[in-house]
Amino acid sequence: MTYLNILILLLFSSSLSSYSYELIKEIADFFLERTSIRPKIGIICGSGLNSLADHITDAEAFEYESIPNFPVSTVEGHVGRMIFGYLEDMPVVAMQGRFHYYEGYPLAKCSMPVRVMKLVGIKYLFATNAAGGLNPKYKVGDIMIVRDHINIMGFAGNSPLQGPNNPRFGPRFPPMTNAYDRHLVRKARKVVRDMGIENDVHEGVYTCLGGPNYETVAEFKMLRIISVDAVGMSMVHEVITARHCDLTVFAFSLITNKCATDSSEEDANHEEVVMVGKSRQAICGELMCRMIRELAAEVQEKNGTK
Repeated sequence: MTYLNILILLLFSSSLSSYSYELIKEIADFFLERTSIRPKIGIICGSGLNSLADHITDAEAFEYESIPNFPVSTVEGHVGRMIFGYLEDMPVVAMQGRFHYYEGYPLAKCSMPVRVMKLVGIKYLFATNAAGGLNPKYKVGDIMIVRDHINIMGFAGNSPLQGPNNPRFGPRFPPMTNAYDRHLVRKARKVVRDMGIENDVHEGVYTCLGGPNYETVAEFKMLRIISVDAVGMSMVHEVITARHCDLTVFAFSLITNKCATDSSEEDANHEEVVMVGKSRQAICGELMCRMIRELAAEVQEKNGTK
């Protein structure tokens, strides 16, 4: 895809600052008319983690640029396509590449695909991201299961739910006390034990900042004071949108760099983020597959089909 094509698509998509229910349904219908797969789980692949979608069987892919009224991802490490298929025999849809505020998209547009996935049938959202590790116990390559988040962009009044509320998606004032499903977090602990990777996996608090610049030493120190364990440039607004439309959420961050809390430490860079993502894609893929396998078994048991 040429830079000119990207520019044209960005200019076109920027004219849509918000999406009505009808427009989102139109995008969902585009998929429903072209695939017979009815996903139960939506997966968002973070930077360098596109290979998570490689585990999907019977895959049917849709390039973002071919989807009506859909933004495009302009960031290295984000392929830019939606994939329908099966993971551990569970029907899923995966986003290979997400949209970021720093690309010039409003938060409502960044998280719009979550509502599209809701309308194609998902009940669960499994989100991943690359993040900088603030907790001194975290190593590069570790995984942080997200226990909670701090919505700093929301403190400044920037929310994906700004504007008139459409009750067909959810309530005006959605609660966020169980943003990351506690039952799925407990299930993840079991999966981690079964995989024997307890020393490489943590549970913690994530925050999203606007980017695209990495943070200053003083900013990192402030974030650590308020108990942030990992920081990135995505996902929080997607989770807020998911909970608004009553999706159950599980998320984990791959720690791709250590946050510099001293000016003598090395600067972060995006190439490192993508490289670490690729080097840990196997373990992240196995964690995702095992989580979905556990969930599929639970659903089958509840439905009396096991």
